Amino acid sequence: MEKHTIAFIGGGNMGRSLIGGLIADGFDAARIRVAEPDGQRRDALAGQFGIIATSTGAEAVSDCNVVVLAVKPQVMQGVARELGAHLHGKPVLVISVAAGIRESALERWLGGGLAIVRAMPNTPALVQSGATALHANPRVSREQRSLAESVLRAVGLTVWLEDEAQMDAVTALSGSGPAYIFLVMEAMEQAGRELGLAPETARLLTLQTAFGAAKMALETSEDTRSLREHVTSPGGTTEQALKVLMEGDIQQLFTEALKAAHRRAVELAEQLGERDHE
Repeated sequence: MEKHTIAFIGGGNMGRSLIGGLIADGFDAARIRVAEPDGQRRDALAGQFGIIATSTGAEAVSDCNVVVLAVKPQVMQGVARELGAHLHGKPVLVISVAAGIRESALERWLGGGLAIVRAMPNTPALVQSGATALHANPRVSREQRSLAESVLRAVGLTVWLEDEAQMDAVTALSGSGPAYIFLVMEAMEQAGRELGLAPETARLLTLQTAFGAAKMALETSEDTRSLREHVTSPGGTTEQALKVLMEGDIQQLFTEALKAAHRRAVELAEQLGERDHE
């Protein structure tokens, strides 16, 4: 990583998180550029991280061999078309963290011929606890795959997909997933209050329970079903609670919920890719 120079196009939440994660991992701030049109945000990024902040993408990518596209999907086409002329013919790795933008659209907008990695991080990346799926086009070398993984691993766990179409399933599972977990936590908090707990007590117990359960699952080789069974004593309180949830067919509800998210992910990707206007 020490020989690479990275340009971030976009200094919003995700770009800021990746920059912060890289620097926390020991990456040299002097080798990071960020293009951010908002002057106040640009100054804040330069001041906080000691990186070089520019107003245009052309300035940021001039001496970089890695370009991270961290702009909103709705503006990606214009940004990519503008950058294409400055990247064409260079041995540059392009990493896109924009949700729903397929590699075929990026290739078309950037002008083709580039090594592209599409990444789908989720919002816990903002606190270096994200889950990111990655897919590389055929031009990405083994070294570039390792480099892309290192960049995204700065904000959490990474997994590689061999089929880009699986990105839509990732969007439904981990991309939207934090909202599902927050909904469960919200419901638990509310139930705790209705059982007589003080609001702050219900909140703290819910948050720590969710954190502890996830930590247990990450630190063991057992699957989630086995973990659930371990804390479900026959005839006990947990068994009674789970019985209510199972009778409400919670598993089928989650299956239908993720299928709905998957369908929408496919629709949005098709819509974003079709917006080819000058």
